[in-house]
Amino acid sequence: MLKHSLKQSRVRIKRKLRVRKQVRGDSMRPRLCINRTNKNIFAQIIDDEKGVTLASISTTAKEFKGTEFNRKSKSSAKKLGERLAELAKEKSVTAVVFDRGSHKYHGIVAELADGARAGGLKF
Repeated sequence: MLKHSLKQSRVRIKRKLRVRKQVRGDSMRPRLCINRTNKNIFAQIIDDEKGVTLASISTTAKEFKGTEFNRKSKSSAKKLGERLAELAKEKSVTAVVFDRGSHKYHGIVAELADGARAGGLKF
């Protein structure tokens, strides 16, 4: 059991490094970074040149407390993507570089990306 979990973590770290070496955000196209845990989803728009987070949203935010969007699901991921696109428009960001991190582009990650595209972000 321990051997299997060590192999899984090594595979996840290798995938993360493979994705991150190609993805870099700047002031024209900041990086949209996604992180998932067992219960929540977190998303940030980051300007890597300045080292500044421009916008962030998660399922633990106050606006999602007490709703059906306060946990990890496809519907909450889509809502998170749409809300992140609204926050990005307030900061006059229209195009981003998508950073899926160590997660496969499938399911919740894909729904968040679709929600962000529906909200007006281009990537």
